[in-house]
Amino acid sequence: MNVLVAGGTGFVGHALVRHLLLEGHGVTALVRDPVRARRALPLPVRFHRWDAACDPVPPEALAGSEAVVNLAGEPIGPGRWSAERRRRLRETRVGATARLMEALAVAPGVRVVVSASAVGYYGDRGEAELGEAEPPGQGFLADLCRDWERACLAPAVPAAAPAGPPTAVRCVALRIGMVLGRGGGALGVLLPLFRGGLGGPLGRGRQWLSWIHLADLVRLIAAALAEPGWRGAVNAVAPDPVRQAEFARALGAAVHRPALLPAPAFAVRAAAGDFAESVLSSQRVLPRAALAAGFRFAHPALRPALDELCDAAEPGLERFHADLWLPRGVGEVFRFFAEPANFGRIMPPWLGFEQAGAPPPELHEGALLDYRLRLYGVPVRWQSRIEAWEPGRRFVDVQTRGPFALWHHTHLFRPLQDGTLVSDDVRYRLPGGPLARGVAGWKARADLRRVFEHRRRRVEELLAQ
Repeated sequence: MNVLVAGGTGFVGHALVRHLLLEGHGVTALVRDPVRARRALPLPVRFHRWDAACDPVPPEALAGSEAVVNLAGEPIGPGRWSAERRRRLRETRVGATARLMEALAVAPGVRVVVSASAVGYYGDRGEAELGEAEPPGQGFLADLCRDWERACLAPAVPAAAPAGPPTAVRCVALRIGMVLGRGGGALGVLLPLFRGGLGGPLGRGRQWLSWIHLADLVRLIAAALAEPGWRGAVNAVAPDPVRQAEFARALGAAVHRPALLPAPAFAVRAAAGDFAESVLSSQRVLPRAALAAGFRFAHPALRPALDELCDAAEPGLERFHADLWLPRGVGEVFRFFAEPANFGRIMPPWLGFEQAGAPPPELHEGALLDYRLRLYGVPVRWQSRIEAWEPGRRFVDVQTRGPFALWHHTHLFRPLQDGTLVSDDVRYRLPGGPLARGVAGWKARADLRRVFEHRRRRVEELLAQ
């Protein structure tokens, strides 16, 4: 299936695009800036420029597409929602969805549209259990979500087939709850606070919070694309809504820190402005449509989901992931990464990276590699050992001496669309206690992003030669 994704570089969109590609689908992405998008998504994706706030959908982007996923929308974040801000929130959701649906009239191949909405549709509903049949609530966010869904669901645009009568486009509107995943979303904001011991419930802590694990949301979107019985509104939430205070306790326990500092409602409103409407509302949302369709959640309960996402069994553990797609065969790409002489060629100059002594003539399980580098001007020796060695598939190196308390780096190589997907999964722990790790953690994450971004550019340059 060829899928057009609007909003493919966002937190959810990135995970969805990767999932679709690994499942064998083709992906085209509508993005505001294709150059930046290629850096954010170094994957075999076709990019087309589109400003969701004002642009019509380029017809060439829809050519050959059989399905559309619409995740576009300016982020709803803290601050005052001025008249201009509210206009942009509406235009990048309601207006963008309407323009997307209009474009389908000349895209006869598209048969299904999955469009984002949010549990904000229900407004502040107290203790009520909310299934898809419930009416919308009151307030700006509820009105926004209602109109957002109408732009997609009513009416469903007919696609004129090359021959025969028009076929109705099947439309699904996902009312998405708080998305929990590594590297962004709600946890990207909350984890630094909770790891620093500054977490706690918001407001009275009695309001209901509906959430979903990122992996389940991606699978749910894929199911909505594939299953013809899915249509209309679908609550994209786990079947375990919790109260705000329970969420705070579970997240505190997952990071082994107390969560005892409540934020009174007046303080939340003062700090978050109009955004406080979304975090202080009570929405006890249930995924009735998804469960009735037979969807099985991999992460149905909050505490195990948070334990998994926060690596609760290994306090202080951090994770980093990077993907890179190269238009070369797996064998060639693996040989490049497995050649010790190439290690220094792909490292940024500011690291001062160089081999310390002669490297082994070829890598193998148990091989030791010694380097010298400079971290913030300080000379450092780093020794790593090849823990696993599977030629053409993966290898793993672990630090035996160096600046980290733990460093475990898996290099994975997979064929993907006439090329190779290189995935780097790093598990690391900084030295020191929770306070020291909290202070240095943001810098370490930023430096890793810089290192792997430079590495990506250099690998692309060298293999292009």
